Amino acid sequence: MRALLIATLMIGAAAAAVSSRPSTAQPATAAKAGAAAPSSTAAATALARALSGPPRAKAMLPLAHEARTQLNYVPMVRAGVPLDELTDAQQAQALALLRSGLSESGYASARQIIAHEDILREIEKGQGVANYMRRQPGLYYTAIFGAPSAEGWWAWRFEGHHLSVNVTHAGARGDIVAPLFFGSNPAKVLSGPSAGLRIQAAEEDEARALLGLFSAEQKTRVVIAPETTNDIVTTNKPKAEIAQFDGLPASAMTAPQKAQLRKLLEVYASRFPAAQRASQLARIEKAGVDTLHFAWAGSLDVGKKHYYRIHGPTVLIEYDNSQNDANHIHSMWRDPEFDFGGDLLRKHLAAVTH
Repeated sequence: MRALLIATLMIGAAAAAVSSRPSTAQPATAAKAGAAAPSSTAAATALARALSGPPRAKAMLPLAHEARTQLNYVPMVRAGVPLDELTDAQQAQALALLRSGLSESGYASARQIIAHEDILREIEKGQGVANYMRRQPGLYYTAIFGAPSAEGWWAWRFEGHHLSVNVTHAGARGDIVAPLFFGSNPAKVLSGPSAGLRIQAAEEDEARALLGLFSAEQKTRVVIAPETTNDIVTTNKPKAEIAQFDGLPASAMTAPQKAQLRKLLEVYASRFPAAQRASQLARIEKAGVDTLHFAWAGSLDVGKKHYYRIHGPTVLIEYDNSQNDANHIHSMWRDPEFDFGGDLLRKHLAAVTH
């Protein structure tokens, strides 16, 4: 296994200070800090040109391939080529593609999620888990669906345990980044060199800050169930569907509550590249911020199983921290209209032979 780049990726998280700050460690061949991220077309084209033989056959798939909408966030064999089957240079190009689909802070978080596999492997090894070796930073897969081009329709995905970045390039419309899944297990490292590390701290802390602003009467509407479902509700379904808008609408919130809701929304929107962030937030504004609903399930106490979601006409954000004694986070941004390209891509595929 060629692990030089992956090992470099992980040094930062393994030795990070006990905070939620992203690791500052960089792959040896990564762009310098502050350098502009490549476009997804440029990054995907560079990776495709660098691949040959079995890695290329695994990575380059038809746009209509069934795996394109098969999101998963558990350790498993996926469509695409894993990092540990790539050369160091090819790994760097796969990570450049990942970087093109995220903001700098989003990319730093994604690197920490990959690095978290080393921490989880040691935890499970110490617990006597038989298959602890499945926790590997090299088991993150890159797949390119179709032929990358600035004007064409194609897609790519970077996915492994607790990370799924799905990007559809919709011709002149550009990139659609959705669904976008980030997870962490443990949510808080309880022992060892990284004790205290929380790589998704803001996702919980800002939600609790919002919860703390609600009156007792409002909480009777916000809290929709006394227990969680032990995962996000939509799980890995190809289409994000929750039948109704539950919880408290923003129209029934005070100005400070709305401001905190926006702050929580920004935690998730900040994962996107600038253009995508602006586009998503503009669509939310157009649909009406007052149409957003905030719902909570489970305990209100820190350290207990809990879940929340922000749901509106153009966005569904879900967060769950239930598994492993409420120390295991799943969080997802889904676009009810444009997940995996949505109807735009379905119409394109129906009209064009690939």
